[in-house]
Amino acid sequence: MLAMEKPDFLSGVKTAVALGFFDGVHIGHKKVLQFASEKKKDDFCPIALTFNQRPASLVDGAALIADAAETRKEIERLGCRVVILDFESVRSLSPREFVEEILCGELNAGFVSCGNNYHFGKDAKGDANFLLSLCKDFGLEAKVADCVKIDNQPVSSTAIRAALKEGDVKLAWRMLGRPYSYQYTVVEGDKRGRLLDSPTANQFFPQEVLVPRYGVYAAMAEVQGKKYPAVTNIGIRPTIGHSLPRSETYIIGFDGDLYGRQIRVSLLKYMRGEIPFPDLASLRAQILSDAERARSDVGKMLENGEI
Repeated sequence: MLAMEKPDFLSGVKTAVALGFFDGVHIGHKKVLQFASEKKKDDFCPIALTFNQRPASLVDGAALIADAAETRKEIERLGCRVVILDFESVRSLSPREFVEEILCGELNAGFVSCGNNYHFGKDAKGDANFLLSLCKDFGLEAKVADCVKIDNQPVSSTAIRAALKEGDVKLAWRMLGRPYSYQYTVVEGDKRGRLLDSPTANQFFPQEVLVPRYGVYAAMAEVQGKKYPAVTNIGIRPTIGHSLPRSETYIIGFDGDLYGRQIRVSLLKYMRGEIPFPDLASLRAQILSDAERARSDVGKMLENGEI
């Protein structure tokens, strides 16, 4: 069984299946997804087959780079529909059973793609080479994407998490193939930003999503399709004393009410760490200084078409 209600778009079609969890949908994932999406020309329905939880999280408990909605949006942008398996209901299948029952039986696959470090089946005993062998047995075309490296480092979701924890959003940008960004609902804060002449858009990260290194970032905010330079503080704002980490973004040149709306924030450059200030006047001066630097840096990126 597929361990889920089969989507209508799977009825009566041959599928090209990209396998993976695709957290972050980085440039390595992109190759796997493109292999599947290219089969559309052969009248296959390209799909990304993933799970409702990251299998490795049962071992390491690592947070996600992006939430499910963000991941789905990027996968669909690359030309694949998303099919989600319930991990618990298929984790006991052997690699052969997974190929026979899920790929062939439920999904009517004609083509399968994965990354070179892909593992599947009970206890993750199946690897990419074994998948190629099984696909040959079952008459499926299969393709494995080579490892992608940046600065001689393999691109992976693990490497991107490490970069974000260090505040290295430039490395994360290169590995993702786009700026690291998130889109969450703007909530009411304590409104101290208005007192500092720098009202901010407050957003909270979902519990399962990684919070980048605390500090101040040059950022870009997208509001109703328009891009603005911005300054984003990730953390607890020690001068004010927030208890929960959040994203607070001062959108340069924007004036309006954003409460209850979703905006996209892209972190482009780590500027400085979170530090306490002796008073609000000192904090205000620093915010204005940060804003001026961000206006210049992000403005140049926008002019050059980098973002």
